[in-house]
Amino acid sequence: MRGNHENVDIEYKRMYVPELRKDIVAFANTGGGKLYIGVNDDGTIIGIGDTDDTMLRLAGSLKDSIAPDIMPFVQIRAVDECGKNVIAVEVASGSAKPYYLKDKGLKPNGVYVRRGSSSQPLSEAGIRDMIVEYYGKSYETVRSLKQNLTFTAFQKELAERHLSFGEAQMRTLNLIGEDGLYTNLALLLSDQCEHTLKIAIFQGTDDVVFRNHQEFTGSLLSQLKEGFAFLDKNIAVKSSIDGLRRKDERDYPMAAVREALLNAIIHRDYGFNGSTIINIYDDRIEFISLGGLVSGLSMDAILMGVSQSRNAGLANVFFRLKLVESYGTGIKRIQALYKGSPKQAVFESATGAFKTTIYNLNEPGISEKMSLYQPNNEKEIILNLAIKQKSITRKDVEIALSIGSTKAYSLLTDLCNKGILIMQKAGNRTCYLPQ
Repeated sequence: MRGNHENVDIEYKRMYVPELRKDIVAFANTGGGKLYIGVNDDGTIIGIGDTDDTMLRLAGSLKDSIAPDIMPFVQIRAVDECGKNVIAVEVASGSAKPYYLKDKGLKPNGVYVRRGSSSQPLSEAGIRDMIVEYYGKSYETVRSLKQNLTFTAFQKELAERHLSFGEAQMRTLNLIGEDGLYTNLALLLSDQCEHTLKIAIFQGTDDVVFRNHQEFTGSLLSQLKEGFAFLDKNIAVKSSIDGLRRKDERDYPMAAVREALLNAIIHRDYGFNGSTIINIYDDRIEFISLGGLVSGLSMDAILMGVSQSRNAGLANVFFRLKLVESYGTGIKRIQALYKGSPKQAVFESATGAFKTTIYNLNEPGISEKMSLYQPNNEKEIILNLAIKQKSITRKDVEIALSIGSTKAYSLLTDLCNKGILIMQKAGNRTCYLPQ
């Protein structure tokens, strides 16, 4: 090999050292190449004493320390060069790029490519570009740069609905890709989710005087629950006296608040690094999510009820958790909740952003109340849901009406007393069936 110099596809190693793994990774991430063990940098052959032991150690190291599995693209054999034993490692360009060192992760110090005659770290931007190139442009399906994920909040939600959580379920939900690694959908549902929800409260009708704010982190499921609880706490109740009775009316339909929050979380473009924003003013609440409309859809189509989810996997998870009733109904439901009000909900789209605005119904000049707010119509919603699902639970009612457990139980009990629903117990689980 004298006279053959190291190149973009040739690497020499005097002896076996674990660090040569980065050269194998670099070859697989680029156009492939050959690595020779027992050869000096200048091509002088040194030879290897025990080739069998060296090949076993090398194969074990590559199998255990590189992900995804690189072994289908690697051939290791002993060759005779000038009467001396040399180990030749031939690496083909991999089909599941980027390959990386497991102990370093999908980071520059774990992902290498060939540049000239050396193996160099790939930048984070380069890693993302390589992932998109080999796995398509769907953010959800792309391999997550973070693989040390935990799912405390997600597991809790599944357990509350008596749903299983394991590798099979995660593959079905596309949290684990074909390469056996976590996808970005898994990252969004994990406790390590990098995106946040920010809620700010302003005095008056502009953003000059700042009252309070909070940022919610963790799994999108945690952000949804904690964000809604914060909104519920900070949305005022107007009290009035009707004869001997006191009437309490919320400033906003909480079902509309819930739908707007769900839409902002489910349909935003998580390829952007910014936060989902909610601004609360005296007269309105604005829900601002990044990404705008999905390409090919117009605002007119959206208002007609057409739905094309940007995050189909995330929408499916929320549907399975019964956090949404069906796909594409959020905007139409908000419109229905504001039917008859002088100020309708407003939906706006701009390049890279989508905004939903709902108005304070207790503000001066907005006195009409929607019939859907009244208790009798809450019972109609419960009955329709029971007929649709064949049976419902108290938790289903809490989610559908955005109410607490006490009120949900009271409504269900009243419907049972009137013979509209039948209560059925199965162990510790109580269901309600339509008559």
